[in-house]
Amino acid sequence: MHPDTTAQPTAPGAGLSQEADAEARRLIATAYRDDAPLPAHGSTPPVAQPGRPPMSQGATDSALMLSGAAAVSMTGLTASVLMYASQTANPVVCGLVFGAPTAFVLALARLTKGAKPAPDVHQHYTGPVYQDQRNVYTTTRGVWAKTNNHQ
Repeated sequence: MHPDTTAQPTAPGAGLSQEADAEARRLIATAYRDDAPLPAHGSTPPVAQPGRPPMSQGATDSALMLSGAAAVSMTGLTASVLMYASQTANPVVCGLVFGAPTAFVLALARLTKGAKPAPDVHQHYTGPVYQDQRNVYTTTRGVWAKTNNHQ
C-alpha cells in the first residue's frame, strides 16, 4: 500500500495555523501502514525476557513447598507462643482455630485445581451433513412396561 500524497483541502475556519497545517499535511503524506500478515512462527530462537528468569517445574514445585512450609511453621509458632503466654490455652482449640483456615484453603485449592474448562470441539466434515434436531419425549407406564416415544 502506498501513502496517499494527494493534498487534502482544509476547511475554512478550521482554526489551524499555517505551521500546524503544513505539519499535518506532511504527516499525512508520509503515513504508511503495512497490511501484510505477520508470520505465525519463525526461525528466531526465544530470548529470555528481563525480570525473573524462567524456571523448571521442579524449581517451581520446590518454591511452592518452601512457601507452604514457611506458612505452616509460622502458624505453629504463633499457636505455641499463644499457649505458652496464656498458660490456659487449650491445644485442641488452638489447633481448630489455626488449622481450620489452612484446611479450608487447601480444600479450595484442590477444588480449583480440578476445575478445568471444557475442551473446544472442532468437527470437520467433507461431505453433505444432515443434523437432526428433533426432541423425543418418552413415557413408560404400567405393570408391564411399555415405552412410547412421541415427537
